[in-house]
Amino acid sequence: MSAIGTTRQIPDRLDNPLRSLVFSWEALLVAVAVAIFIVNSLASPYFLDVWSLSDLTFNFTEKGLIALAMALLIISGEIDLSVAAIIALASTLMGMAAVAGVGTPGLVLIGVGVGIACGAFNGFLVTGLGLPSIVVTIGTMSLFRGIAFIILGDQAYNSYPASFAFFGQGYVWWVISFELVLFLVAAVIYGFVLHKTSFGRRVFSIGNNPIASHFTGVRVARTKFILFCLTGLMAGIASVLITSRLGSTRPSIAQGYELEVITMVVLGGVSILGGAGSILGVVLAALIMGMVTFGLGLLNVPGIVMSIFIGLLLILVIALPILWKRLSRRRIA
Repeated sequence: MSAIGTTRQIPDRLDNPLRSLVFSWEALLVAVAVAIFIVNSLASPYFLDVWSLSDLTFNFTEKGLIALAMALLIISGEIDLSVAAIIALASTLMGMAAVAGVGTPGLVLIGVGVGIACGAFNGFLVTGLGLPSIVVTIGTMSLFRGIAFIILGDQAYNSYPASFAFFGQGYVWWVISFELVLFLVAAVIYGFVLHKTSFGRRVFSIGNNPIASHFTGVRVARTKFILFCLTGLMAGIASVLITSRLGSTRPSIAQGYELEVITMVVLGGVSILGGAGSILGVVLAALIMGMVTFGLGLLNVPGIVMSIFIGLLLILVIALPILWKRLSRRRIA
């Protein structure tokens, strides 16, 4: 037998890192983002205005912040559907405190503190009592928003101090908003934690096989509890930003955010079954969804149409990988 016949062939994806990069999900998202940017610039003459592009960032930064933490939670095999309701409850309690005369630092602490407390409550029910996260967070979604409706009814809080407006309306430099800077800093931190630390490796391990992770010494329950607290933390921060940007609080605030956050995460390449994903993909997905919704807004497309689009997009990005695997198996068979 010749030496050529006995040589082991290295797969292309291992032999050529550039090929792996070009055909990665993140590269596809970059191409989609560029295409959407071009379409938007051709569809509306106002899209390329520098202040319009700055306003675009407000379309995804608040939801994107939650998506960063949600990505880690979904990678671990769990999910939190109560994030929008946490925003509503935190915003309502901030409004009550503002009416009572609490200043800006106190309002921020209340918003963030309520978010962490709600996340810890979800984490306790899931990791402490062993309840399914999807059932728990559907229940707390109704619970948290229901409390906000009981407190406010059809009223609104709008007595916020002037300095509070900076978080949702302020600019760090020229057209660079505080929200955008905060989102980028958070993305770097979450990217480092997920991809460069032992905590991130534990998150991937738990998502792939929680039982095996437990027997290798990983504290599965504690890690998941921390992830629920982080998701609550980011929802609390988002509540500060959106309340500051709107300057008022109603119990219906952030309605539907949970759907958009999960769509960002799944579109970013995070497996809905857990065990795989990247922060870069989530950041690109947040940008794509921000450009899409902002572009549709410039074209005066009704909000209900945007909701239909987001729902279809979520179904599509969940179904495509499953259909692709089935087709691949049939080809192999």
